[in-house]
Amino acid sequence: MRSVVTAACCAAALWGCASSPVPPSRASDVAALREQVFATERAFAKTMADRDFAAFTSFLSEEAVFFSGSTPLRGKAQVAARWKRFFEAKEAPFSWEPANVEVLDSGTLALSSGPVRDPAGKQFAIFTSVWRQEAPGTWRIVLDKGEDYCDCKAP
Repeated sequence: MRSVVTAACCAAALWGCASSPVPPSRASDVAALREQVFATERAFAKTMADRDFAAFTSFLSEEAVFFSGSTPLRGKAQVAARWKRFFEAKEAPFSWEPANVEVLDSGTLALSSGPVRDPAGKQFAIFTSVWRQEAPGTWRIVLDKGEDYCDCKAP
């Protein structure tokens, strides 16, 4: 009998850990946070178009990790040092925009992704970024990775 009660208690505990849909009252909160992250990603991208390096760095978390090249860039200072070169020319070398954003039900982390385009507007990469809400309404990028994009036709 004891093992049946123990099993029932364990099952109940595990059931409580299972993910469940966002309650309707929270769903509107998550939708609002999604819009915040869309707006934040757009503002982050605008720093490149505006050639505003200081604004760009303001979106970086102190512990940001950017996957650029063979070795990840670790920390805001290292990311900023490597990305400064993209802000030196009069014209932006590329642009990006969010196409997708998802936010955890807890509202603490979000993922954004979308196309990266050359100055002529041709897509050459896809970015994926993870944002952390560091204060209410303040999202900073913690992880970023780009992947080559091929508009290849399958044979």
